[in-house]
Amino acid sequence: MYIFTWVTRRLQRLGKITSGAYFGVWHALFLFLILSAAAYMFLFVKNGGESVPTQWGVLLPLEVLIFGIAVYGFYCAKKADKAKQEKITKSDLDWSNTVYFAGFVASIVMFFFIQAFQIPSASMRYTLVEGDHLFVNKAVYGFRVPFTNIRFGQFKEIQKGDVVILKFPAVSREQLNCGPETQYGRDFVKRVVALPGDTVQIKEGRLWLNGEQVPQQPYEVYQPVERIQAEIAEGEEDIYQTLWEQHLLDNYIPGFELRDSFGPVVVPENSYFVMGDNRDESCDSRFWGPVPRENIKGKAWFVHWPLNKIHFIK
Repeated sequence: MYIFTWVTRRLQRLGKITSGAYFGVWHALFLFLILSAAAYMFLFVKNGGESVPTQWGVLLPLEVLIFGIAVYGFYCAKKADKAKQEKITKSDLDWSNTVYFAGFVASIVMFFFIQAFQIPSASMRYTLVEGDHLFVNKAVYGFRVPFTNIRFGQFKEIQKGDVVILKFPAVSREQLNCGPETQYGRDFVKRVVALPGDTVQIKEGRLWLNGEQVPQQPYEVYQPVERIQAEIAEGEEDIYQTLWEQHLLDNYIPGFELRDSFGPVVVPENSYFVMGDNRDESCDSRFWGPVPRENIKGKAWFVHWPLNKIHFIK
């Protein structure tokens, strides 16, 4: 939009867009560009500050509508006299500057401070349920330098019990966990249950830390299922730990067994163990290994939609 403003002013000085048809085309182009930019900004924010996915079912009808508005704008501007042209041009340039500034501010806010996120599954029931829209505080664990994993200005350390948004800890697109489809690049919401150096074990579906059973918390949900009891074979503890750290453990051990009988493993340095509150319906660190610090994007802040469920997340 900044380039559009600059080109418009230059063409005005050269007298290139004063005739009715040329002015109509230029105004229609402006409407198409600014409405497309506004639509992209909306999808950018809705998508949590990430790149806007190609969703033709949404984008195509939207662009058709925008094109129709642009055509209508062409016919209106084509009939304008000189005084009306100046008024329309001033309005166009004001809106162009506004959208440019709004886009710049939105990009800064979404990159450094806030991410929007929508709950896609039942793994965090009933703390968060499918369809909940929430904001993520990306600054609380430190600002990230663009295109690096360097952080600064950390307000607090990651703690047990924090609900966080994380990038799936996949080292490649070929890595498969919790099913036949790759989770590479996807964002997940989980609760931190163990910190670097903690020894984690699951017995009959319940969490144990450092040799002691963790008291059940109000947010934990369990299903009435028959529990699997299993132990690591003697002498295979190191292999188990290595496979888990390499995100390969559930390629060798059935998921229902890992759900109920897992570990013990030691959480590596600069990594965390996360689980869903709906423990029996969650794909988490039991299956896909530790979460590196750089994969944690921020702390889940508050639900903003639906309106009747607005609340801060604990």
